Amino acid sequence: MAPQFDINRYRHSTKSVSQYEKQLDRLIRSGKQVDCIEDAARGAVKNLRENLSKSFVIYGEPQSGKTEMMICLTGKLLDEGFNFIVHMLNDSVDLLNQNLGRFKSSGLAPSARNFSEVLDPDYELKGRKHVIFCKKNASDLAKLKNKIGKSEKIVVIDDEADYASPNSKINKGEKTRINKLIGEILEDTGIYIGVTATPARLDLNNTFENDNEQWVNFPPHKLYTGQDTFFPIDEKIEYLRTLLPDKGDDPKYAREAFFRFLVNVAFLNKYSNKVEECYSMLVHTSGKKADHSKDWKEINKTLEMLNNQQSDKFEAYVEKIWQIANEQYPEINPDELTDYIVTNISRHSVIVINSDKDKSFSDGTASNPSSLFTIIIGGNIVSRGVTFNNLLSMFFTRDVKNKIQQDTYIQRARMFGSRGNYLKYFELTIPEQLYLDWHRCFVFHRLALAAINAKLGSPVWLADSRIQTVATSSIDKSTVDLDKGEMSFAKFSFDSAIKTILQSKDSNLERVLKLAEVTDGLALPDYLIQFIHRTLPNKDQSIFIRQPISIHNYKDADHEKIVRKKGLMGQLGRDNAGALHNFGIFFNDSGMARIFYKFDGSIQFIKNIKND
Repeated sequence: MAPQFDINRYRHSTKSVSQYEKQLDRLIRSGKQVDCIEDAARGAVKNLRENLSKSFVIYGEPQSGKTEMMICLTGKLLDEGFNFIVHMLNDSVDLLNQNLGRFKSSGLAPSARNFSEVLDPDYELKGRKHVIFCKKNASDLAKLKNKIGKSEKIVVIDDEADYASPNSKINKGEKTRINKLIGEILEDTGIYIGVTATPARLDLNNTFENDNEQWVNFPPHKLYTGQDTFFPIDEKIEYLRTLLPDKGDDPKYAREAFFRFLVNVAFLNKYSNKVEECYSMLVHTSGKKADHSKDWKEINKTLEMLNNQQSDKFEAYVEKIWQIANEQYPEINPDELTDYIVTNISRHSVIVINSDKDKSFSDGTASNPSSLFTIIIGGNIVSRGVTFNNLLSMFFTRDVKNKIQQDTYIQRARMFGSRGNYLKYFELTIPEQLYLDWHRCFVFHRLALAAINAKLGSPVWLADSRIQTVATSSIDKSTVDLDKGEMSFAKFSFDSAIKTILQSKDSNLERVLKLAEVTDGLALPDYLIQFIHRTLPNKDQSIFIRQPISIHNYKDADHEKIVRKKGLMGQLGRDNAGALHNFGIFFNDSGMARIFYKFDGSIQFIKNIKND
């Protein structure tokens, strides 16, 4: 019997293709770990289906594979029936093209489109599925909003969500243009999912009323090297770290860091790699174009001298390279490494990003070096959204005179990523004070994220005289407490076991550890214990635990929750002038208690109290 055409076969196809499973299979076949992606996708869908969340954040480490996660999440949302998904990216054509290209090559259906492709009046949006990319640019967002018009249940996935999207006019009763336009695209039925490594600004700004109790963690994959590697609490350094003087900007520092990069590339390709590989060195400047030009000239001048055997610096530079090779790899004949460098030095490229010289970012040569020795010079744009594969060296040209902003500097950690195969040959060259500030910045960040992961309610963000959490203009002063200076944790039963610990003759540190143990880490979470262990200048005298206090006489406190907007610690720290870590236990008439903690130093505790 001849086949008969039946249109219903195509209107209601029985072939159900899971976009999510298709993307996971693609990654598995390429040898990628997917359980971390599944964790994030599962958390997001739970928020949407069970918690009915309309605005939340997915947070993950810098350069931990968030783009692949967003591709899979988009597939999952399409499978779940969300048919209009808008991806918003930083205002960079190159970054948009880079991410759009990765989405298109993934095989996701429907194929992702640039917003400009759908602006034509004849392009119909209704009745179809859409994955649309748009820069966080006021003009582009306005055009997209006008094209979309009224649409039900748009999902906005905001990459680098803490940048441009928050409302920096929050305390003026106004909205920034970009914040207002994103809000208008969302309208009443839209869903907002912010994706970032630095969620503090979104929290303290109440950006699109995101619910910090429903945030989703995107854990790093097993090959990831991040803050625990480059800023370890135990100070065990597994890579090459060169600390520079805090003052002065002698060109020799950059030049010698460049020479060490050349030597490491030579060693890897001659004695480690089975196949020759290309590597890059990132020179991170202040962000000013004038600084880019200065650093570009210095690097190019050095390359010219090495390329020209008749130059007046050729002998001195080659001898310096020989000395570095001899010092770093004493078991290897330095002539072999030096010969490799001199023979191949012409196989180089210098890429300037964020300046008028930027001509090659969009073709991927910065992200995936195609020259044996690739030098990348840039400032602000390299701090966000750019993944540097085979990055072997990172050089910071100068320190900052004022406070460093925590979210900005966490994003600047471009050395994070999959560096495991060559980690011990990776070098970070940086002014000493900047490294110490950066290290403390990550300690503070680690404390806050650990609190979120432990589901202990609104996170507490830390700052001090050198480190600012976020730009002050972005902090919603109507809900954020900047002055309380204390942290509190989960409630627990104020029973005989607790009282026995408090009355014991154990050391203060031992009593703190036992309180944490008997409350399963809820009353005193592990991240705080780690912080205390790191800061005991006077050993046990650095800790003070006050006798328990009833909250009954605090008329302005919430007795059931055991909280008080003005705080409860007050002057407790003065009872022991030598203590840095002060603890107070407050209990109510129902036999429940809560531990409050106050650091008697320059650290400021910042918390959004809208849900307290």
